[in-house]
Formats: sequence, structure tokens, C-alpha cells
Amino acid sequence: MTAAQPAGVEIVEVGPRDGLQNESTLLPTATKVELVERAIAAGARRIEAASFVHPRLVPQMADAEAVMAAVPRRDDVAYSGLVLNRKGFDRALDTGLTEVNVVVVATDTFSERNQGVTTEEGLRTWEDVAARAHDAKIRPVATIAVAFGCPFEGAVSGDHVVQLARRIADSGPFELALADTIGVGVPTQVTELLGRVGEATGARLRCHFHNTRNTGYANAFAATTAGVSTLDSSIGGIGGCPFAPNATGNIATEDLEYLLSGMNIRTGLDLDQLSRTGTWIGEQLGKPEVPALLGRAGPFPPK
Repeated sequence: MTAAQPAGVEIVEVGPRDGLQNESTLLPTATKVELVERAIAAGARRIEAASFVHPRLVPQMADAEAVMAAVPRRDDVAYSGLVLNRKGFDRALDTGLTEVNVVVVATDTFSERNQGVTTEEGLRTWEDVAARAHDAKIRPVATIAVAFGCPFEGAVSGDHVVQLARRIADSGPFELALADTIGVGVPTQVTELLGRVGEATGARLRCHFHNTRNTGYANAFAATTAGVSTLDSSIGGIGGCPFAPNATGNIATEDLEYLLSGMNIRTGLDLDQLSRTGTWIGEQLGKPEVPALLGRAGPFPPK
């Protein structure tokens, strides 16, 4: 599947959830809310703000309800939350989220370590949560994790991912996201897998890339040329999966914005505000430098 360069790309800001969940510093609720507020001021209109998981497993997300109670409520801002099971969905339902994101892991080993279930059990959870979300008028989003490779089982077959995608599509996802959870994919893989999944499901596709091996931005570009118009990224490039060995950050929103805007692809984001926020969140986390490079190098041409 190939397509012309899109005029615009929608960015889902995942820093408040996927960004913070892998950081050792536990931030107070007020700081998390400020991160959301700063993201909105920078133009973000879809924000993954919380994860409704067991606080013992991911203590960084223990205050999910408090965060959602304090974030700004605007008609033009959609909030998403990660849920892994029915209990998580029930918690999320009471917080006024626009959408829920359910992760289905492509390999049993990673799924059992990450969520305590097999891939098949994860699929059944998705089917249950998707039905309940539709009933509640909440958008159900499914993410296929380790779609390009698993740290425990190695390469993941494209045929297997397509089979999972077909099963997920049967439950009517608002979006189907392919996640390179450990940052092993390359652009040719991205283009091929997106084409196959798109053809097999007809679903609205989204991508979630990590920059573990410095291919995240090339993969993001490949996704846009393959017709994907929604990408996840994290301000500052912070985060990663706490259950993935040697995990490093997500692709950084400010660096992604520099790439896309330089190609005349609109995102609605403000580069300067993103860069300042990336530096700020690094300070809150005790990091002299975040993975994002724009805050250090600055835009070009300089203003």
C-alpha cells in the first residue's frame, strides 16, 4: 500500500501515559496535569492521559482517577486511557474518557509478562471491552504490541499480525494501532505490514514507534507515505515499556513535528512550545537532557 504524502497528520500525545510509566521518578498529580495542560497549549488535541492498571505493577499510574478529575475539559480535546481488562475499563468509564486503548500483545511470552494473559486471552479481553465501550459510547482503540518483534520470542510473523488484526477488526475498533514496542522495525517492514493489515481489515490505522534503535522517525515517515494519518509520540521522547528489556523512549513529539512541518505536513502543533515542554518535563524527572534533540539543537532556521 502506497499513498501520496498526506497534507496533515494527527498526533496522539502519549507522554502523560506511555511517557511517564517507564520513568523511575514518581511525579505528583499536579505535575502530570500540568504536562497535559502544556501539551494542549502546544496544540495537542488527542492525549493519552492515564493508564488504569494495578498500581503495584505500574506505580507511576496509581493516580489515574485523580489526574482525569483535574485535566482541562474542552470540546476540542479527546482523552484516552489504557485499559488491560474489564476492571480497568470500569475504572476508566467513570472518568469521562473519550476513548479507551486496549493492548493485544502479538506474542504469548511478552503478553504474559506484560499483562498476565496469553495472546488469545488478550483478544478475548479486547472483544469484551470493545463491546462495552460501544455500549457506553466510548471509542475503542486496539493496539497490537510487539508487532515488529518481541524481546523474548524474536521476529514476529507478518501473517500472525494480520490474523490478529482481522480478529480485532471484527469488534469494530475506532482505530487499530501497530506498535513497535521495542523499536526493532525498519521502514520496509512498516510499509509492508501496514499494507497487509489495511487490505485485510479496512480499519483506520495508527502507528506507535519507539526509537530504541534510532529507526523511529524513519518508520514514522514510512507510515505516513503508506497512508497512515495518525501517529503516537511523546513530548521529550520520554518513556517506554516497563516490561521490555533495554527499553528506551518513544519518538519525541517535538522532533516528529520538526520532521513533518519541514515536509509541509500539518499537525496543528507549536514547535517552540513542544520544545520548551520537553525541557520542562525533563527537569521534573531530574533529567539534564531528554531523548528529544530539538530542545538542544533548536529549530532551523533559528528564530
